[in-house]
Amino acid sequence: MIPDILALRYASAEISVIWSPEGKVLLEREFWIAVMKAQRNLGVDIPESAIADYEKVLEQVDLESIAKRERKLRHDVKSRIEEFCELAGHEQIHKGMTSRDLTDNVEQLQILRSLRLVRSKAVAVLHQLAEWSLRSKDIMLVARTHNVPAQPTTLGKRLAMFGEEILFALKRLDHLIEHYPLRGLQGAVGTRLDQLVLLNGDKKKVRQLSEQILKHLDCSVSFNAVGQVYPRSLDVETVQALISLSSGISSFARTLRLMAGQGLASEGFQQGQVGSSAMPHKMNARTSERINGFHQILNGYGTMLSGLSGDQWNEGDVSCSVVRRVALPGAFFAADGQLEAALTVLSEMGFYENAIAQELKQYLPFLASTTLLMEAVRSGGGRESVHEAIKAHAVVVAEALRNGEQSENDLAQRLADDERVPLDLQEIMAVLNDPQRFAASAPEQAEKFAEEVGKWTKRFPEAKELVPEALL
Repeated sequence: MIPDILALRYASAEISVIWSPEGKVLLEREFWIAVMKAQRNLGVDIPESAIADYEKVLEQVDLESIAKRERKLRHDVKSRIEEFCELAGHEQIHKGMTSRDLTDNVEQLQILRSLRLVRSKAVAVLHQLAEWSLRSKDIMLVARTHNVPAQPTTLGKRLAMFGEEILFALKRLDHLIEHYPLRGLQGAVGTRLDQLVLLNGDKKKVRQLSEQILKHLDCSVSFNAVGQVYPRSLDVETVQALISLSSGISSFARTLRLMAGQGLASEGFQQGQVGSSAMPHKMNARTSERINGFHQILNGYGTMLSGLSGDQWNEGDVSCSVVRRVALPGAFFAADGQLEAALTVLSEMGFYENAIAQELKQYLPFLASTTLLMEAVRSGGGRESVHEAIKAHAVVVAEALRNGEQSENDLAQRLADDERVPLDLQEIMAVLNDPQRFAASAPEQAEKFAEEVGKWTKRFPEAKELVPEALL
């Protein structure tokens, strides 16, 4: 069997097991056994010894034998039914069930387990970001809009900015997990007809059967009136939640790459690591690049699954199967791989504070323009005339510095000499010599972000100790 490249290279072992062919067969067999036990409890004639025989051979998974059966039967579920029954020596599983009673529920179980794992790792990412944000809440740096210097901010605020986007996505993901509806045992067209016949027309027992199955699947919510399949819009909602979570992580990684290119940061470069096979000096932000790549992959799977949403024919069909077999595991492998990469970066990254301070010093007269504008307005200047004066001088100084026509930034003196600006040099320098004033509410924003993350780590304390597989 050809391995999934995402699972092989990037995803953790835990999520790979959930979606592995062997893992799926085991989940199906566990589900069949749970259904048999529930049916027996409700009066269906299934010997306890038969259930025990199925349990004895549950882990005897021979994928080649199953594949051989499928080549003949051309039906994947029937091949797995026959394989399990032959191993156990009984024909007791799958009573009153249709293929989708098995596959949809098992796939939803895979989805739920994967979502819970993703949630835990997302909290771990946020915990690391919050720790970094607090440590760097007072480190001033040059903030950029349109990728050009804009105003000062703090490193902690920048990290909190991306973290808050991740936090918002986590809330959406958490809501999806806690309200995720299963299809349940609904039968061929959703009427539960075959289970009703099997249980002698007792609708109460049919409801009890469904309740016991939900308990086995560790879920409290189910659809009431579905057809052969659960709505595929739920798959879209699932992957969109992963995409939303990925967005903040991807933006963080892209900005870290930009900072690394400016010599302000590093995602970490370990002893023995190689950045380029041709250029020995290179220390590429390769893991951050990978994070951005995972975001593109998730967008692609989102597009694939969107094509299935709103395309259900009557009570259902199986045209969605081939798409979902690729997109669902692929999306979780990509999301998990991205989270693993993000945790690695957060564990190893660093920032060059001297370079950050030097850049701030270089650009500060420009970055202070809005503050100087407001101070001038407070001193009686006209906003538009002062704005024009600052702009004109700033452009001239910036061009002169870039062209090598001057080496010092003399914007402060130029503004002091301009009669349109009602500030003297001493007043202007008082502003420029107090860079911490430009932090404004940035430190408090970092603190607030960390406080919100703390609520999640309290709920999921294991996330604080989570270590990416690459560092184990």
